[in-house]
Amino acid sequence: MATEKNVYRLQGLSCTSCAAKFEKNVRQIDTVEDVQLNFGASKLTVAGNASIVQLEQAGAFDGIKVFPEKQKISTQHTPFWKKRENQTTIASLILLLAGYGVSTTNGDHNWLSIALFLAAILIGGYSLMKEGLSNLVKLEFDMSTLMTIAVIGAALIGDWAEGAVVVFLFSVSEALESYSIDKARNSISSLIEIAPSTAIVLRNGREFEVEVEDLQINDVILIKPGQKIAMDGEVIQGDSSVNQAAITGESVPVHKVIGNEVFAGTLNEEGSMQVRVTKLAEDTTIAKIIHLVEEAQAEKAPTQQFVDRFAKYYTPAILVISLLIMVLPPLLAGGAWGDWFYKGLVVLVVGCPCALVISTPIAIVTAIGNAARNGVLIKGGIHLEETGQIKVIAFDKTGTLTEGRPEVTDIVSVSSLTEDELLTQAASIEKFSQHPLASAIMRASEKSSNRLAEVKNFQSITGKGAKAEIDGQLVYVGSPNLFKETSVIDNSYEQQIIELQRQGKTVMLIWSESGLHGLIAVADRVRKSSLSIIKKLHQLGIEKTVMLTGDNQSTATAIGQQLGLSEVKAELLPHEKVNMIKKLEAHGKVAMVGDGVNDAPALATATIGIAMGGAGTDTALETADIALMADDLEKLPYTIKLSKRTKQVILQNISIALGLKIIALLLIIPGWLTLWMAVTADMGATVIVVLNSLRLMRSNV
Repeated sequence: MATEKNVYRLQGLSCTSCAAKFEKNVRQIDTVEDVQLNFGASKLTVAGNASIVQLEQAGAFDGIKVFPEKQKISTQHTPFWKKRENQTTIASLILLLAGYGVSTTNGDHNWLSIALFLAAILIGGYSLMKEGLSNLVKLEFDMSTLMTIAVIGAALIGDWAEGAVVVFLFSVSEALESYSIDKARNSISSLIEIAPSTAIVLRNGREFEVEVEDLQINDVILIKPGQKIAMDGEVIQGDSSVNQAAITGESVPVHKVIGNEVFAGTLNEEGSMQVRVTKLAEDTTIAKIIHLVEEAQAEKAPTQQFVDRFAKYYTPAILVISLLIMVLPPLLAGGAWGDWFYKGLVVLVVGCPCALVISTPIAIVTAIGNAARNGVLIKGGIHLEETGQIKVIAFDKTGTLTEGRPEVTDIVSVSSLTEDELLTQAASIEKFSQHPLASAIMRASEKSSNRLAEVKNFQSITGKGAKAEIDGQLVYVGSPNLFKETSVIDNSYEQQIIELQRQGKTVMLIWSESGLHGLIAVADRVRKSSLSIIKKLHQLGIEKTVMLTGDNQSTATAIGQQLGLSEVKAELLPHEKVNMIKKLEAHGKVAMVGDGVNDAPALATATIGIAMGGAGTDTALETADIALMADDLEKLPYTIKLSKRTKQVILQNISIALGLKIIALLLIIPGWLTLWMAVTADMGATVIVVLNSLRLMRSNV
């Protein structure tokens, strides 16, 4: 029997070391079997039984509050200066300045200045020292423990002023770090506020305002001008322009008419509409985006995994070095115990890996949040990192580089059948197919108002066409390749087929045992943006752009030349696309861009699978590593630039975190680095790393 898992949202989770300690405390609860803490999303998953009271006790050291995942949390904004921890920091500063004023007038060691410095330490560092002493008893060494040791050490050698400065600087740095992390985290949690919590439902001709959680599939909701759409659904009455930027990142509103799909969280701009609900609240597109984005934050990127492994050995090494500095010089060289004890404390403070540990996750969280707000769903830090390393991008043709709505352009009968009869035969068979080319034939047939023939024994021929019985005769509809396998094409027809293909058209033949009946040409217009996007990709360092299509070579080549693609591979079956992806990997990491349905195997095989039109396709959200929520390629260059920029920021963060520590450690040797300077170096590095990561919040990367 599977263990029950409960998911909770957290408030007050202020730092990565606090998160690690909280997770450890929860894990120690007897009834808890497993714990997963998502720091970026402030979510806790607990396998086993644990009450909210027990969980909050485990996080009492940091004032962590725990709420069931589905419970709405009322967040009240507290001004910065009204927060208790910031008020104590301000009080500590006032006492610190007063202490310096008195010591300047009456000397460093008069009782009044010492009393003022001591008051600054106790008021500003009460929570710090309470936590630090508790950790010290348990021999747990985190930043609170190290700072407490430093303050106590400063007091023992009579340097009260330095102890007070250490407390004040630590408090300021903690406040700035907490503020910055909350800002990054809010960029994600703000997604939750996109969709309204209530909707106007129509029942028995009357309007009722209800919670969205109470809406059922097939309920009809009223969307008034200027309102946000509360649920995913289908327009059944009215029409309007809808701003879908919150979901797809599209800046231009989309006109919605009867039969069109709308998404929760999008803004109805002008008209009034009635919408039939098609998904429950927890299944809406925005709900899935929020869930996937939060899960993405929990997945560690390769750089983060490396940093975590490095920190695992780095921290114990710093502790050993600190102890050796305290003990060896006095024992072996006759150094003063007090001086070397002080230097050992400084090494401990400088060596704390806070900035290093947070250098990667804060950048990943911020970048994924930026992408989500711009209509790009990235399902993990590993995918974000690898996208910037892509060397080859393979594209499906239909619906990716082209509009995906092919139209019949030519109908040529070479038998006694009229063009209408030829179209009817093709449509009668293709009505059972899901291929885009079949849809083009069906649309053409509907325009002609042709009555379809009765069909028996329909059979799809994967990647090539289909066959069925019409009036007792077996009729084929398919590519010229399929025809060549079953019959012989007259040279005059073959030349006509080649000429149509050179024009970028796809040709389908209709034939039976009695011979060739005729041909139908279909054209799918190239997207207007495709050419400029291919150019941008090459400018971003993509070495090869390749089209993988099941279409014929001539049509594919014509489109490939039009778009400036590096390579075109045509007449491919689904499994052959997979084989091509594997071959392309010889050139480097490969991304596959498709619609997430027909291209699922290739998407799964590529280093990065990128699905288009994720807002309307559940399959795209499930199978792809990255989903472009709008049905266009505009966001592809943006995603690659974001990945490259994130990688740069991470490397900058690691360099800052390690660089400042190396400089500080070198300054210890001549005795130039004091405790308060060590605190500034360590916590300053943390704040710089966080602020540097927040630059990724900007929309234009």
